[in-house]
Amino acid sequence: MATCPKCGGQVADGVQFCSSCGQAMGSAPAAAPAPSAASGATSGGLESNVAAALGYIFIVAIIWLLVEPYNKDRFVRFHAFQSLAFGVSWFVITTVLAIIPVVGWLVLIMAVPAGFVLWFFCIYKAFNKEWFKIPFIGDWALQQAGGQ
Repeated sequence: MATCPKCGGQVADGVQFCSSCGQAMGSAPAAAPAPSAASGATSGGLESNVAAALGYIFIVAIIWLLVEPYNKDRFVRFHAFQSLAFGVSWFVITTVLAIIPVVGWLVLIMAVPAGFVLWFFCIYKAFNKEWFKIPFIGDWALQQAGGQ
């Protein structure tokens, strides 16, 4: 296992980027790195991972996208956009299921707890400084946050 030159975390051999801080492996830290998941405390006082985890509260995600320094931190922006997209998608899906008699209601009984589990899992991943992407939604959120 290799060691990240930026954060000192353990990285598996052959991996191009550190999973903790996003630093490219095999090179020294860049002179002016982009804000990353492990960029530490923002000038607002919250660590990036704490701000990203709090961003899974719908109204907080909107605030993070409007207020500096959080709207400048790519990691926080990614999780805020993913939170908003997930919240809207979940609302639409559960509303449609609630309208469909019997079959929709039965699926809704499973969809609501599954949505809460996914929501808590995303909070857990954000708090642990991971760029977990929900299928379909995560790619869009990364693009909105200024990713690849």
